[in-house]
Amino acid sequence: MTTTLDSLEAKALGTAAGVRRRRYAALAAGWVGFVAIWYLLALWVGNDARLPSPGRVLQEVGIIFTGDPTIAGGEGGIFWPNFSASVLRVFLGFLTGVIFGTPLGFLMGRSRYWFAFLRSPVMIAGSIPGLTYAVMVLVVFGISFIGPIAAIGLISMPYIAINVAEGVGGVDRNLINMSTAFGRSEQQVFRNVVLPSVLPFIFAGIRLSFSLAWKVGQLTEVFGSSEGIGFQIRRNFQLFNMPAVIAWVGLFIAFMLILERFILVRVERRLFRWRQWERDS
Repeated sequence: MTTTLDSLEAKALGTAAGVRRRRYAALAAGWVGFVAIWYLLALWVGNDARLPSPGRVLQEVGIIFTGDPTIAGGEGGIFWPNFSASVLRVFLGFLTGVIFGTPLGFLMGRSRYWFAFLRSPVMIAGSIPGLTYAVMVLVVFGISFIGPIAAIGLISMPYIAINVAEGVGGVDRNLINMSTAFGRSEQQVFRNVVLPSVLPFIFAGIRLSFSLAWKVGQLTEVFGSSEGIGFQIRRNFQLFNMPAVIAWVGLFIAFMLILERFILVRVERRLFRWRQWERDS
């Protein structure tokens, strides 16, 4: 019997490993195919000012990190100053949205009056295009450090508030009543009943608003900033340096993929690991 169980377990592990290998192979084939199509299109266009080749963009990435050795006294190593400025703005703006959006969502979820009173303004704030926020903060704050932070906070807050309100409104009232009947305090009910029920909604709102925050942050930097990834995209576009434009966009996408796969996914698994235990039980 033990031998049979061991063989079944080994077979299951082998099947899982095979699925992972096929998934990675498909991912690698997709990227190789994308680069090959890009290279062929660049050959067909034959103009770096319109569509640079992957090799030319990769060369520009090296210049962004290390500087151009052909220019004496030219600027070099411009990635980290601009990247850190963009990351700092995004995190400060997103933190502002979380600070204001989370309690607003709890207020809307706990009170029908406040839900009816605030629902329309919050929905309107969430439906305003990011371009509108970018132009508005440029008019109010000018070219400054705080402008992108304000735009990111404004675009992030409604999505967090709406998701939190939906989560709080969906908490099982029977669980709350039962916990109260067994003598649990309000703090214990909030920590052990309300928060676990609302946390998936909070995390969903955070992931959605965080992706929007990055887009609006770069858009705002294009219009109203003197540093950052968005500023470098605008600057190189004005100089007709398309390899640098694509290089900066590619670095931005690469960072977002790394953040998604190695941080947000791991945090989500850590926070909601109880769901797997619940399914297993």
